[in-house]
Amino acid sequence: MTTIVPSASDSRDFDPSPAASPSPSHWNLPLAPPNSTSPPQLPAPPLGMSCITMVTGALSNLMALVIVGRARAGKRLRGTRARPYLQLASALLLHDLGAHLIPGALAMKLHARQRRGLGIGPAAGGPLCQLFGACMVYFGLSPLLLGGAMAMERCLGISRPLLHARVATPGHARAAVLMLCGLALLLALVPVLDGTGGVRYVPQFPGTWCFLPLHANGTRGSTGLGLLFSSLGLAALGLSLLCNTLSGAALLQRRLGTSRGGGDGGGGRRRAGWSSGSATSSLSESSRSRTSRWLDIEMMSQLAAITVVSCLCWSPFLIIIMTSLLRLHRGSGHEEGGAERLVLLGLRLASWNQVLDPWVYILLRRAVLKRAGRILHLQHSNPRRTPEATDRSVKPGAERRATEI
Repeated sequence: MTTIVPSASDSRDFDPSPAASPSPSHWNLPLAPPNSTSPPQLPAPPLGMSCITMVTGALSNLMALVIVGRARAGKRLRGTRARPYLQLASALLLHDLGAHLIPGALAMKLHARQRRGLGIGPAAGGPLCQLFGACMVYFGLSPLLLGGAMAMERCLGISRPLLHARVATPGHARAAVLMLCGLALLLALVPVLDGTGGVRYVPQFPGTWCFLPLHANGTRGSTGLGLLFSSLGLAALGLSLLCNTLSGAALLQRRLGTSRGGGDGGGGRRRAGWSSGSATSSLSESSRSRTSRWLDIEMMSQLAAITVVSCLCWSPFLIIIMTSLLRLHRGSGHEEGGAERLVLLGLRLASWNQVLDPWVYILLRRAVLKRAGRILHLQHSNPRRTPEATDRSVKPGAERRATEI
């Protein structure tokens, strides 16, 4: 999600008249006593920097979608167990791209209105605010749910491959995407479709984004929906951590078992491989095993990086939402003056999740991982080698051809 927040200098452009300046309750902020001074606004990046971030994130997601699309179209992956994972990854990247473009465009529109002294308008919770709030909930929750589904799919594929072959089909992956996105969309549309007006999205400080009430003016319905949003997000992050831990343990156990039994298995294959047919079969089996191992390493590396990025970016925002709503539900009154700044900081941190996600697929590709593995292996076998010597040893034939030319 890309939200654009005006800088402190933008406050000079506001119309000070009561008609153009909504009351503090419209921003869902605590009302300060007349004698108190309001807390200073959090320094915000200029509009140009926010636009650069949005464009960079969108281009990064497009690059990652091209990489994942080429992997799905590759001959080596047709009919393999990697197809459900790649379908889920494509859905995740598409939602990250939408989170950059749609909420980012709405935030830019609100920023432009605020610079003209209009803001969201005196009628807090209008159609524009409802659309913005629904986009924030949908594009915030759906990537977290898809990340949890990806972690479950990999955990099943590594620990229970036979069950994975029967259950994790491309059709089931598409059904899972539709179900999870439908759940996120249903939660996002509850305030929009609520005819009673009990659950509504409201403008949030400093007036350039909308969300459920977090500090004041909230009903039981809005508080419950906000708690459900944060609980589902935290549960998806916890599920991803658990599944990735189990998958990593299964890979490590498999690696240790292969190392212990490698000698006997290799000798048996050599003794049984006197004929050309058995030798060809042994080589083919070894090649398939090596390809499968690199597939597992590639997908687990990507999943681990995505989980770490999601936890670092989303956990603060979700925890702040949950604690604010629980404090509001207990009726402890308005929060202290810095609460809105914490929410804004959490939102900015969460918006970086969609910027960093595509670089996981760009950098942690199989070709990059293989090259890094070769370099680390050569460095470990001969620590005195320099990186230049390592690069020359990786491709000696290319070096000789270049010398001959």
